[in-house]
Amino acid sequence: MRIVLAAYGTRGDVEPCLAVGCELVRRGHEVLVAVPPDQIGFAESAGFTAVAYGPDSQVSLAINSGANQKGESAHRPWQLGRQRQMYRDDWEFQKRCRSELASVLMSVAGEADLLFHGQVFEDLADNVAEYYGVPMVTLHYYPLRPNGQLLRFLPAPLGRATMAAFWWITSRAAGNAEKEQRHELGLPKDSRSATRRISDRGSLELQAYDDACFPGLADEWADWRDQRPFVGALCMEVATQVDHEVAAWIAEGRPPICFAFGSMSMKSPAETMAMISEACAQLGERALICAGSSGFSTDSHADHVKVVSRMNYAAIFPTCRAIVHHGGAGTVAGALRAGVPTLILWSAPDRQMWGAVIDRLGVGTARRFSRTTTKSLVADLRRIVAPQYVDRAREVASQMSNPAESAAVAADRVEEFAISRCRS
Repeated sequence: MRIVLAAYGTRGDVEPCLAVGCELVRRGHEVLVAVPPDQIGFAESAGFTAVAYGPDSQVSLAINSGANQKGESAHRPWQLGRQRQMYRDDWEFQKRCRSELASVLMSVAGEADLLFHGQVFEDLADNVAEYYGVPMVTLHYYPLRPNGQLLRFLPAPLGRATMAAFWWITSRAAGNAEKEQRHELGLPKDSRSATRRISDRGSLELQAYDDACFPGLADEWADWRDQRPFVGALCMEVATQVDHEVAAWIAEGRPPICFAFGSMSMKSPAETMAMISEACAQLGERALICAGSSGFSTDSHADHVKVVSRMNYAAIFPTCRAIVHHGGAGTVAGALRAGVPTLILWSAPDRQMWGAVIDRLGVGTARRFSRTTTKSLVADLRRIVAPQYVDRAREVASQMSNPAESAAVAADRVEEFAISRCRS
């Protein structure tokens, strides 16, 4: 089977898709990968042939970081002009991105038997799949479709209605761009939201997270179980050159508190590092900082602090005392599987949602990153290393899926879906 696997976004968006792709390749399928230019090296290191898909993900990250800041300054009238400019920048980037992504997908999907796409810009991919008449698989790392379990602060019926309304409004806001794409492809007009159309077309919607994170969702979606299978969180558990060095440092003393902010953009990495160092010094803890794309310097630092650019979360997280991170879906899953308490310092709505999951599971707590101070960090860390959080984290870890098994289950569903579409 010839599969085009496309994912736009940072590594957290790309890796879950590649995890399934690796399993499909192992089973003898031909998989062509399309990822942002700055993720091509990562894809090729996993053995894929990859093509550039849209702008660098770091460009997208910078735009989104600016967009998130609008919420921080919405109450400041004197910044209204700046907010308008950020909206314009965001919209222009979205238009440019959609155009580039559509061009790449059209060039590679014509000979495919199946199109596999991540959740970002899944509407665009669905239009291309419809044009070529090929089945589409989309991968979600949190529940995107309307349901009553995501917005737990609302009654279930109201939560479903709110999500449905959100997607309807979103489709209206981005409607011109999508209408233009459908018109250019010669596809019929369609007044449905893109998310509704994807479901109605019978696309396979892999739910790449553990159902333990959203109790009751599997029952609510019982009628969709074949189209929206829960496969568990997906990752590749890639080893890095510093894993042995980090393990040796950990073994030299008390298990550290690990700080991993992934792709989160920071105004001042130096100030954040100073805050982490001071908070851990006050608590008598060691700090292991994974810089990722956050801009932390790996140069000289205090004796109780170690900074590395990358590391294998699956190998290192279980040896730590607690995990502090940005709330990305993959990092959440890694922390839950490790069985250690978690503090999420979030800066975007989807990451606030994961903070609510962590709090509801009783394995940690969450706080908005921009409102975090040394004092609040000390208090939050002291809270999550208490015995009740440690015990609960170990209990939840026993309920989490195994990454290799999750990839195998996902690949099974993809193969079954492709076979069923060939017969229909």
